Amino acid sequence: MGAGAFLEPLVVVTLLFGGAYFNRNKDYSFKDGKTATAGWGPDTTHHKKHDDLHPSRSGSPEGWSSSSSPSLLAHEVSSHRRRRVKAFGYEKFVTTPNTLVFKDRLLSRVLQKFPFLAECWYWALLYWVYQVGRAFTALTLVEGTVDVARRHALQLIHLEQSLHIFWEVGFQQWFLEHPTLLHWINRTYSFIHIPGTIFFLVILYYLTTTRKRRVMSGRVSSDNVSAGPALYEARRRTMAMCNLIAFVIFTLWPCMPPRLLSDPNYKGEDAEEAKSFGFVDTVHSKTGESTAMPSLHFGYSLLIGLTVATLPINGLRPASWKRIAIVIGGMCYPALILTAIVATANHFILDAVAGAIVCAIAWNTNDLLLNLCVLEDYFLWVLRMHKPVNYTDPETAVDPDVQSSLLLGEEAA
Repeated sequence: MGAGAFLEPLVVVTLLFGGAYFNRNKDYSFKDGKTATAGWGPDTTHHKKHDDLHPSRSGSPEGWSSSSSPSLLAHEVSSHRRRRVKAFGYEKFVTTPNTLVFKDRLLSRVLQKFPFLAECWYWALLYWVYQVGRAFTALTLVEGTVDVARRHALQLIHLEQSLHIFWEVGFQQWFLEHPTLLHWINRTYSFIHIPGTIFFLVILYYLTTTRKRRVMSGRVSSDNVSAGPALYEARRRTMAMCNLIAFVIFTLWPCMPPRLLSDPNYKGEDAEEAKSFGFVDTVHSKTGESTAMPSLHFGYSLLIGLTVATLPINGLRPASWKRIAIVIGGMCYPALILTAIVATANHFILDAVAGAIVCAIAWNTNDLLLNLCVLEDYFLWVLRMHKPVNYTDPETAVDPDVQSSLLLGEEAA
């Protein structure tokens, strides 16, 4: 497993920066800071009617218009914009810095040319905040917390036994008897989760955002996927929300992975029961995750599988064999990850159930993270840079000079 220490980070970096190049804006000239084709991006829509930008009023996918219009001069751009803060019935509009005034600066032009670099930043932020949180939890662990995690794991086993779904021991034993399969299952667990998720984001961004840009510019004659950037942004936010919810659960209800129950050095009162199951750590030695509930391995894989299975494709009937094949193909991924997390004794079956519940909650509440756009505006203002905008939501994703008409249009609708 020594190669994994540098191989996985290398694959991740390659995927992220390769994705940035793959999803580059070919219509944007980095040299002179101009877009060759009008009607694309935040800097070419300032004088459009609000009907052209509103998804329900535009014939273009996700409300993207191909009409051409000149961009505002730098001195005409307001230094402020409006953002909507909305949560649990509360709604308020606040004023934030308008980073569009920095659109001609070097870093802004880099992002305009390589917009997926912003996604790389989001992923790094999401991943490292999560890992720092996990590291902090691990560093503050005391023996009593470990005992609590062990006790929770045994409680989980008792619950599965009462539900007649405690199949983990027999499941792992079968793979232990088939070492070649176990070898590849170990590799799947170790190397597929993060690289597979990033690869999914790269491809989804291309289908929903980059390809849309190329259709509008005439580089691609047709587009099979009808979803636009709103779908991509929702799935990215869902992953972030999954991490947030999971971190809360990790902290409030630590649960030991099955593999750690077999610790030969443990001599506590429940040591006999904990070791009696015979779980084998097939991936780690004494390192690795110290808590199992919920399983983000499964939560992420379910999100990916459901996105693939439900991806809106033009001209494809719900009952057609192609749609059925796509659904089956999409759901094979979470099935594979479920097999890996149980066979390697890293998660209980109920951990996967909890991961699925976390995914469902995050799927339906990810819009809460749009409130962080307020902080992002101030952060980008400090950096003196502008991030390309996708028209996901009128109040949070368009430039200030068109927001008023959009809001009035929605109120009148």
